[in-house]
Amino acid sequence: MEDLQDVVKPSWVTSVPATVATAPKAKLKSDEWRTWGCLYLPVSFIRLWLKVDPVNEKESRRRDLMHLTMLLVSAIVIASSRVTSEENAREYLAYMLGYRQALEKLFPNYLCQSIHHMAMHIPEYLLMYGPVHGWWAYPFERMIGMLQRIAVNSKEGWLNLNGCCSF
Repeated sequence: MEDLQDVVKPSWVTSVPATVATAPKAKLKSDEWRTWGCLYLPVSFIRLWLKVDPVNEKESRRRDLMHLTMLLVSAIVIASSRVTSEENAREYLAYMLGYRQALEKLFPNYLCQSIHHMAMHIPEYLLMYGPVHGWWAYPFERMIGMLQRIAVNSKEGWLNLNGCCSF
């Protein structure tokens, strides 16, 4: 997708592979999915779908899909903020409720998943535990990824880490 190459992003924002839109089974880490979904996807949608003919049903649906996406993106941005407050929790919940209502309207036969229910509890977690970056799973995913890349021969044996441990 050309939009990925044209977006100028701050240096601290996680990069995503340029092939994310064209690869059939892109294997992204959660932080890469968040960056792609909160930065690149909205930019593409706005560029492609902002000016639509409201009389044209197909184009009107695209605008509704863009609105649905922006509700979810707004909730994610608030939830992943480095600060939290009661106001942030209320705003997050308002965006998520709007997202759920828009989802029901656009896809009446869609059966919501357990993650949709869990997402409604995030305001409570924000107030109890503070900003999400303090309790999200990215560090654990990174460690699991490192462990998955370790070459093994699938045989039981000894693991010697500089002589400090053996199993």
